[in-house]
Amino acid sequence: MNEPVYPAPKQVSGVSEFQHGNLATTGDLGLSSVPSPDRIQVGGEPEALELLKSFLRQRGCGYHRRMSSPLTAWESCSRLSTHLAWGTISVAQIYAALMKRMQELRRSRMANPQKRKEWLDSLKAYGERLHWHCHFMQKLEDQPDLETVNMHRGCDNLRPIEPDAEKFAAWKDGQTGYPLVDACMRSVRETGWLTFRMRAMVVSFASYHLWLDWRPTSLHLAKMFTDYEPGIHYNQFQMQAGTTGISSLRIYNPIKQVHDQDPQGTYIREWVPELANVPNEHIAEPHRMTPDEQQQSGCIIGTDYPAPIVEHAKAYAAAQSKMKRLRRATGSRSEAKSVFRKHGSRRRGRRS
Repeated sequence: MNEPVYPAPKQVSGVSEFQHGNLATTGDLGLSSVPSPDRIQVGGEPEALELLKSFLRQRGCGYHRRMSSPLTAWESCSRLSTHLAWGTISVAQIYAALMKRMQELRRSRMANPQKRKEWLDSLKAYGERLHWHCHFMQKLEDQPDLETVNMHRGCDNLRPIEPDAEKFAAWKDGQTGYPLVDACMRSVRETGWLTFRMRAMVVSFASYHLWLDWRPTSLHLAKMFTDYEPGIHYNQFQMQAGTTGISSLRIYNPIKQVHDQDPQGTYIREWVPELANVPNEHIAEPHRMTPDEQQQSGCIIGTDYPAPIVEHAKAYAAAQSKMKRLRRATGSRSEAKSVFRKHGSRRRGRRS
């Protein structure tokens, strides 16, 4: 990555006599022929370079603190993931520009030293993300069947292969009764993008609270994401579903995430309008409103908005118990060591 970026060729010869056949239509792919206006992200290298410039010089300050919340991530993240996925810009181009900008900041004499530190911390965090981008893509290069096979084979019978139809549909449609999960699932359907933490939360909810196998859920989101990159997508799904054997168990609390990431319910109300008039104190758990409060807010649970499809505490406890049992099973540790030898990060001796 420290090598100079290759210059653009002076000319490119087209491929002659190429017969492409009948190209698939959006209908053939199961997609709407009229996408949501919110879903369109302009492509092309000029647009990618403009996004990179605005991130490195305007939007990126505070990236490391603002990348998690759906309220701030839309502008604070680079939004270059789609361009990387489609090849309109390369990691090498981004990395070269990032290093140049960090060197410039280190040499600068900003009037506000704290601002300079904020910028450097933000860009360092972004550089780490570029590292992980390549790391996860390399895993799929090393083992292409990670799209369909559990990384840790002891997980092969962990969840039913065929998902529970009712739970799967509720998750896909944003009708689980958990406001932030539902807001995320509805917004990704319209925009094609979610910030990393929200992706992790909806995958965690599907995998642990609903106990759905990661293969059908990953396929659904692969169709939704405009920045779908197989190497990152399937590795992250397996990490969040606990099927790698080498990653920490992360079961997100969808109620706590509201308090942490959207305490006023701004994002939730945008994407789940049924909850528009629900008071802030109930926005994380609207089913706890009294009948009078439901009437006053114009949101009757079970009619206007669903009750929780599962009880959080029970689902959380059951998932933890099953995962602990799996990791204590005979042969689980030796299998995990084998996975780590093949896929574990060697950077500073840390696990991925």
